Amino acid sequence: MNIAASRTAEAPSARTQVRWSRRWENELQLADHTELADFFRKSYGPTGAFNAQPFEGNRSWAGARPEVRIIGHDARGVAAHVGLLRRFIKIDGIDLLVAELGLYAVRPDLEGLGISHSLRVMYPVLQELGVPFGFGTVRPALEKHLTRLVGRQGLATLMSGVRVRSTQPDVYPNLSPIRVEDVLVVVFPVGRSIGEWPAGTIIDRNGPEL
Repeated sequence: MNIAASRTAEAPSARTQVRWSRRWENELQLADHTELADFFRKSYGPTGAFNAQPFEGNRSWAGARPEVRIIGHDARGVAAHVGLLRRFIKIDGIDLLVAELGLYAVRPDLEGLGISHSLRVMYPVLQELGVPFGFGTVRPALEKHLTRLVGRQGLATLMSGVRVRSTQPDVYPNLSPIRVEDVLVVVFPVGRSIGEWPAGTIIDRNGPEL
């Protein structure tokens, strides 16, 4: 789950009214991709220049492309974003349909002002799509942030001790095409209970991270 979680924040007076929209990928025009790419560069840039590189030009995705986006706008433009992609993953060889969540970001000036609950806005979309689980992976360093955001609210369960195999978004002559990471797995029970999530310590994404 590509996620930008900087800690820059303005005073509470900076809170603005955010309007949320659901956009299927086929609905986005060039101007939308340009606006989103600029938003991601500014949101991911504070976490490291390397994290902003995938969004050069008009590219509004990092690895896999989402099929649905929840986008928040305010008077200054894009305020928050989270993407969704339905896919099958394998957990110790067991096929499982999930809706992978990723490309999560909040504009740096709005961090800490409640806009990070954009993931809550995505939840009704997960229910509408009828998937058994929402799924994402984050760096272990973000465990406290995600626990505060979704764990304590009962929206998701965080799992450690899991390794995830993914493909690189592009093929490089000096890198293996496969990436294996020790990450924190975030699971959103939607159509099934968390008790029905398959036990296992190896997840094959069989594609690039969203």
